[in-house]
Amino acid sequence: MIKKINIALVGNPNSGKSSLFNVLTGLNQKVGNFPGVTVDKKTGQCTISETLSATLIDLPGTYSLYPKRADEWVAYKVLLQQDDDIKPDMVLLVADASNLKRNLLFCSQIIDLKIPVVLALSMMDLAGNKGTQIDLAGLERELGVPVVSINPRKGKGIPQLKKIIDQTAAHITAAPREFINNAELAESPVFAVKKLFPSISDYTALHYLINHEHFKLGHSMQDRIEAIEQENNFNPTRTQAEEIMQRYGRIKQIMQVTVVENDPLKKALFTEKLDNILLDRKWGYLILLAVLFLLFQSVFWIAHYPMDAIEWIFGKLSGFLSSTLPDTWWSDLLINGVIAGLSGIMVFIPQIMILFGLITLLEDTGYMARISFLTDKLMRKVGLNGKSVMPMISGFACAVPAIMSARNIENRKERLLTIMVTPLMSCSARLPVYTILIALVIPSKLYFGFISVQGLVMMALYLLGTVMALIVAYVMKWFIKIKEKSFFILELPVYRAPRWKNALTTMIEKAKIFVFQAGKIIMVISLLLWVLSTFGPAKNMAAVTTKYDQLVRQNPQWATELNRERKTALLQNSFAGTLGKFIEPAIRPLGYDWKIGIALVTSFAAREVFVGTMATLYSVGEDASDNSSTLRQKMNAAVRSDGTKVYNLATGLSLLVFYVLAMQCMSTMAVVKRETRSWKWPLIQLAYMTGLAYLLSWGIYTMFI
Repeated sequence: MIKKINIALVGNPNSGKSSLFNVLTGLNQKVGNFPGVTVDKKTGQCTISETLSATLIDLPGTYSLYPKRADEWVAYKVLLQQDDDIKPDMVLLVADASNLKRNLLFCSQIIDLKIPVVLALSMMDLAGNKGTQIDLAGLERELGVPVVSINPRKGKGIPQLKKIIDQTAAHITAAPREFINNAELAESPVFAVKKLFPSISDYTALHYLINHEHFKLGHSMQDRIEAIEQENNFNPTRTQAEEIMQRYGRIKQIMQVTVVENDPLKKALFTEKLDNILLDRKWGYLILLAVLFLLFQSVFWIAHYPMDAIEWIFGKLSGFLSSTLPDTWWSDLLINGVIAGLSGIMVFIPQIMILFGLITLLEDTGYMARISFLTDKLMRKVGLNGKSVMPMISGFACAVPAIMSARNIENRKERLLTIMVTPLMSCSARLPVYTILIALVIPSKLYFGFISVQGLVMMALYLLGTVMALIVAYVMKWFIKIKEKSFFILELPVYRAPRWKNALTTMIEKAKIFVFQAGKIIMVISLLLWVLSTFGPAKNMAAVTTKYDQLVRQNPQWATELNRERKTALLQNSFAGTLGKFIEPAIRPLGYDWKIGIALVTSFAAREVFVGTMATLYSVGEDASDNSSTLRQKMNAAVRSDGTKVYNLATGLSLLVFYVLAMQCMSTMAVVKRETRSWKWPLIQLAYMTGLAYLLSWGIYTMFI
């Protein structure tokens, strides 16, 4: 019979905890939310041995059992057995061997909770590079808990870790010995609390005294603990300070007998030397711009060929089906609805995969954290802080998880400002729109043999969103009346070689998300648009048909041209055309026609739907002979009633600016409402972003027309 247990995976931030979680659970994991709070809950199933399986709960990283942020409170309540849904039978604690002294503080606190603990030491290779030698057997003896060395990035030590977990689970009731004498810190009140809760440890009783207001206890029990505090003049601040001092005193003793360290002045780490350059006030910003430049240039350089190949394949497929299938409604639906929608999805997969792959490599190397540190001073000037950078950078991928990650910002005003401006960062949903419009209106030229004009424009769009986010934050900080002190504390991870396997996995996962989540929306809207573009008010459609039937009979020599005009007229009189014509007067000052208007409306479901909308609208109105043309060719050939091109430079730039700034994502609005617990802020966001997009797009169109 297989025994099942719950294991809480804990550790300091940047200790390698997430890497270990991924190795142990593989793809057998899911993400949810802790009840009552908006903090992610990652759980996964792991087979430990033939007789033991475990549910692994990846708790948010924290430095100690004295929480400050919302995510730290989540980890704290689980470890103090105050979470109704998660009751860990064992704690798997990951500690950074290269920063062992700091990591042992949290480890010692977990040990004193009297929960079975397994200590996994990561980054032993880095400790060795620093000249640090750790006696694992001695450390295990001093701490009284099993200790194992692991390297999740390379899969080393995992079998040994599973074996130790299996052995520990066999003696699940055996609690580790006490690290320090917690009863001495507040003997009388601890003794009194333990009379109320006989099964808890001395250290747990101490936390009941300090944080009982946050625990799920009845009013009567809360009053009794409060009375104990008053009777014994319990001072939580002084007690906490004494506890930390005692722990570090004991940790110092353990370090002296189990760890050999080189003189830190003898050898400057490679990380420190590199940081002197990358975090320099002048060179740091120049290098950051160069990294971003190479990032967006690479998106065009590398993705150009697979995108052309995909477009060619779908063009040939559409042409073949048009010449083979009978001229019926279902063949039209297949070619101009399904195939057109699919091409609008598949053609952008190479760029999305490349962008996310490169961003993953930057995160793996440790450079992303340096960006936060480097930009903290700039962020503070506009009302944010360095911690705002990570949600904003995450916004390049998707605004929804980026806004959720702003929970790590303790200051309420800075958190709200970050939420309000993060949607201005150009998310991956905008990438298909940028790509097709840049290809239409920006020449494919190279300067000095390697600098792509299209890549420069792409980078400019991302910078525009970032600059506007900073400007909006600066303006908004004067209107949001929340006064709260702010601190920025960030641990910089060491530089490490990128994990190519991790980057490849991320690329595949992001492509799957795009195809199966965004792709479903694009396909549904593409098919709906085919219906709306093919059918219309019966009276209007009949009038168009009668008119052109009569013209063809009267002028048979012009039949081909008249049939083309008939299809255009039918499209204009369809339900989609009627909607587009209705909103056209409002968007005409921006240089847009009614087809673009339809795309703007459908884009509120998801920005990337713009491409699917264009693919459907330009396919429905075309002859079968044109179905082998790519979407870019069809849009490039589109003309207005006066014969001028629809997608000239002015219109293209105006549309690009509109998509940079406009709030066209219902999911983002929903998550902002959820995070702020009010419709006030998402509605303000919708209003200011739409107004900003309209004004600047009008200005750009007027400037270049």
